[in-house]
Amino acid sequence: MSEIVQHPVDTLITADYLITMDAQRRVLVPGAIAIAGDSIVAVGTPEELSAAYLPKERVDCGRAVILPGLVNTHGHAPMALLRGLADDLRLDVWLMGYMMPVEREFVTPHFSWLGTQLAAVEMIRGGTTTFMDMYYFEDAVADAAALAGLRAVCAQSVLRFPTPDASSYDDALQKTRDYVMRWRHHPLIIPAIAPHAPYTVTPELMEAAVSLALEYDVPLHIHVAETAQEVEDHVREYGLPPVPWLERLGVLEAKVTAAHCVHLTPNDMELLLEHRVGVAHNPSSNLKLASGIAPVARMLSLGIKVGVGTDGPASNNDLDMFEEVRLAALLAKGATLDPTALPATQALEMATIMGAEAMHIAHLTGSLEPGKRADLIVVRMDDVRQIPTFERDPDAIYSRLIYASQTQDVLHTMVNGRWLMRDRRLLTIDEQALIAEADELARKIDAFLIQREQSVLSKLLAIGEVAQQKTFEVQVKVRVEDVKTMYERLKALPEITWIRGSTRRQYDTYFIFHDSEGSRLRYREDELYDPQTGEVTDVIYRLTLTTSTKEHEYENSVLLSRSRYDAPATRSRRFYREYFKPAQELVVQKKRLRAHVRYGGTDFSFNFDEIEEPAGLGAYLEIKSRTWSRLDAERKAMLIGELLRLIQVPDEAIIRSEYLELAQDS
Repeated sequence: MSEIVQHPVDTLITADYLITMDAQRRVLVPGAIAIAGDSIVAVGTPEELSAAYLPKERVDCGRAVILPGLVNTHGHAPMALLRGLADDLRLDVWLMGYMMPVEREFVTPHFSWLGTQLAAVEMIRGGTTTFMDMYYFEDAVADAAALAGLRAVCAQSVLRFPTPDASSYDDALQKTRDYVMRWRHHPLIIPAIAPHAPYTVTPELMEAAVSLALEYDVPLHIHVAETAQEVEDHVREYGLPPVPWLERLGVLEAKVTAAHCVHLTPNDMELLLEHRVGVAHNPSSNLKLASGIAPVARMLSLGIKVGVGTDGPASNNDLDMFEEVRLAALLAKGATLDPTALPATQALEMATIMGAEAMHIAHLTGSLEPGKRADLIVVRMDDVRQIPTFERDPDAIYSRLIYASQTQDVLHTMVNGRWLMRDRRLLTIDEQALIAEADELARKIDAFLIQREQSVLSKLLAIGEVAQQKTFEVQVKVRVEDVKTMYERLKALPEITWIRGSTRRQYDTYFIFHDSEGSRLRYREDELYDPQTGEVTDVIYRLTLTTSTKEHEYENSVLLSRSRYDAPATRSRRFYREYFKPAQELVVQKKRLRAHVRYGGTDFSFNFDEIEEPAGLGAYLEIKSRTWSRLDAERKAMLIGELLRLIQVPDEAIIRSEYLELAQDS
């Protein structure tokens, strides 16, 4: 009788259940796995593997399940340091109004390292063994993830404007190339490239990022069709939705993982399938930011590889993959009104093997098979939430995991054959030191935002709308009976030189603040019309920040006023409303005939206005001129007085109120 030879291995783990997530989706009851070095040697029953292998360590888990570690397909790990900073906001206000200003001020390599280590604590405890990241200073993210022992696809962000780690996109591309070359052969870290989103990257930058990804054969990670507004804006600018635009630029030729994909057309989905684009579904973040519900059931039915992501801790606000996968399953059912949509078996696929496929790393992880890396977790099944146990349905174990298990049920976490957590005790991270440093940083960020929130001016500067400057103008406003008669009277004056005229309709929204300066932020939509056809020829959006204080009043009630800011409005009225949170809001709508003239060697603007809203305010003439000194203002005030006499305006017609004040009094 020949002697049975037992092959040496490092670890043999047994449990009542083992879920392989292999091609056959085998579930072993009971099950065992043998590990040598960083890889899986065999899976089978405890009897089979105990007979065939001699382990240095044997771990008997009893009433538990061994399964592949969870795969988080999209996130921004360093943003663990921004968790809870700004909640209950729309995506654009959250991102442009809070995240990016704080990031410009605080994000450094150490910030990215510290935030990733903090996120790693939560991921290891919650059973996540692999994650895909997109942030700044991704070199530091990769280092922190590797030290924690996690597997990660770390994508360096590139954007069209300056970021915390790059002064220009040329700088960003060069740093990304250097980063990819440093990390491309690491056992845990796969470097990747992240052109942030179609709305933050130019076509030229997108093409350069794709070229780099193809040159080094590394993944490309990008936000796609996250909000309906994003898609509408993209179609308006480029004539195409984001997905076909990306295909036209050659982006989909790379190993792409597209995050969110909430607002897709049927054609978009066909393109994603054709180009083997993986999708990262982020249900919690999409709901919290009111971005919508992605058509996951439809994507899955087509064969698109859809994984589950948490997104960043600042928009979720946790990295709990058990919660995320459960929500993904429930959302699909609710969105389709079909309880059979996205069953528990498929939900666990999305969190393991399909997530790895969506990240283009299924050759390494996502299932428990010989030859793959030993990335696994052990989840206890003896909590009261798991009782009683039914054996009739072989898929019941999936239901128990998806609908009842929680992060605290994860007992052990292993990545690359190395234990990162045993019996809920972290083995690779000093959690308390991280917490102390994170708390200290939070106080600094709080102080920064508190200071910023004290002034409308500082909030405007924080979102990069304009550079600070003060402009002055002299102006007078008079009530008139008929603007067209007054307009023709002005044109007929031989003393003035007519420069040009225009026909407009202006929609002014005034945001009023009860601060010490009486700040008023005016958002103007200025439509220019062809006077012959009546068609709109141009629309200009502007912001003007003023105060209620007038600098000086001259004879004939000519005022010297100060406009602190006057700049293009680059975002929507709704954005400014939600970002600034004014105490009051008023709307003034008017038709305007504008004339630019020269009188006394000086340029003046004549605005002949018919107020349409609020109703009943009547018609007015404004005469204005920019000025730069007190002596210049006095001279122009005198000239305005002469103009008033030339166009026969009686003194009693002059008013001292702005349109805002007239609207408030109406």
